[in-house]
Amino acid sequence: MTISLCTLGAGRADHLANMVRGLAMQTHLPDELVIAVMQDAPYALPDAPFPVRQVMMKGAQLPLAAARNAAATRAGGETMIFLDIDCIPDPDFVAEYAAAMDGRDAVLMGEVLYLPRHATEGGIDFARFAALAEQHSERAGPPPGIVGACGDYRCFWSLNFAMRRDRFAALGGFDERFTGYGGEDTDFGRQIAEAGVPLLWARGCRAYHQYHPHHMPPVHHVESVLANARRFRDKWGEWTMQHWLRAFVLMGLIERRGDDYAVLRAPDAADLALTAQQADRPYASSARVLAMLEAGGAAAKTASYKAA
Repeated sequence: MTISLCTLGAGRADHLANMVRGLAMQTHLPDELVIAVMQDAPYALPDAPFPVRQVMMKGAQLPLAAARNAAATRAGGETMIFLDIDCIPDPDFVAEYAAAMDGRDAVLMGEVLYLPRHATEGGIDFARFAALAEQHSERAGPPPGIVGACGDYRCFWSLNFAMRRDRFAALGGFDERFTGYGGEDTDFGRQIAEAGVPLLWARGCRAYHQYHPHHMPPVHHVESVLANARRFRDKWGEWTMQHWLRAFVLMGLIERRGDDYAVLRAPDAADLALTAQQADRPYASSARVLAMLEAGGAAAKTASYKAA
């Protein structure tokens, strides 16, 4: 089995360099790394014991769906592993995916653990990462065996998954009508479900997510989240990203109008403070923010702003 590792990026050069270093330490090296580059210049990368191809993207800002498709089109491996730019693969990452994918026509999602701030400043240290990293409270844990069924397509997550290249092509890849942030993952998950392709959790295939400032819910992308949620509704007859939309309503950013939503205003400093990645936590949590909003409404927002 030949294996292509596919990623995409805009900025975060240090994160990508750490990914390349992690891939160079694999017990089973990938046959290549393919990077869809969503910035003007290619990345300067560390030396790697496998070919690295950089595919330059043009056009829309954050063309996430198109970038994944572009990487897949350039990939030559029978199996493709998609891993986000801010992740460092565990040394057995590729080997465990190869074992789990052997003989399976399925979509597999590996484990993701979150590193706290400064965890990578001393270099790649997997023992340190394992001791420090945390599982996301809003994501499922690993299955009891090598693989386990995922019963809800909405759990599909492109941050760390693998599948056969021919199956990806047969599904048509990601829907490139989804542009900007949000929705393209869930849409692809729905395509997987509609096609009857098994969606499986995998034990192992672990990646360590590197810390970076972020917002959850992604208020800085409210316009594209709403536009992509609307595209999903028009395509499948139901809304997606409903927890984010609910939070945006409670924050007064959008309001429901019939079977649609309208943007009321841009996020302000208080919105950004409420949703910002906390320096003492390894990941941002939509559930935490939504619980605060549901419990305290505007008071929760004001308290968060004053504390920031």
